[in-house]
Amino acid sequence: MKINLKTRYKKIVALELMKEFSYKNVEEVPKLVKVVINRGLSENSKNANELNESLNEISMITGQAPRVNRSKKSIAAFKVRAGMKVGLSVTLRGEKMYNFFEKLVHIVLPRIRDFRGLSTKAFDGQGNYSLGIVDQLIFPEIEYENTKQLKGLSLSIKTTAKTDKEAYQFLKKMGLPLQKLQ
Repeated sequence: MKINLKTRYKKIVALELMKEFSYKNVEEVPKLVKVVINRGLSENSKNANELNESLNEISMITGQAPRVNRSKKSIAAFKVRAGMKVGLSVTLRGEKMYNFFEKLVHIVLPRIRDFRGLSTKAFDGQGNYSLGIVDQLIFPEIEYENTKQLKGLSLSIKTTAKTDKEAYQFLKKMGLPLQKLQ
């Protein structure tokens, strides 16, 4: 019988981490807080069709409608005016977060060609992990025939871990395919 990620965390991962880091309380054990998915629009911000395509792709991938981010300042060098649509973002919490994380670990990352694990250099020093995905076609919801252009995404995984070592062990036990810590 296959158990879901949240149940696995409560019954297996939390107990292993309590022993490994000798936590005295269950609340000290690192846990997932949120997963944030971002996509910058760049030149596509001026094209309504490209914006709608990105909106549809991200909502298919996450199961939640993305928020449109607008620029706060005008930057002449980038041809950006204040109030222009410059990106999309989705914040996943709770059940949707666990479902997305499980899909990321078991379906999406194994579809990357010549995949040898995620780099351990992407920790931020406070227990959070970020990764960039170059090609949206590795998500099973996106069909090759319907995509006009390859666009990337950035994912940020926020945990309650205090150090990178705790976050590494936590994410490794949760199934994220990380390379060996150096």
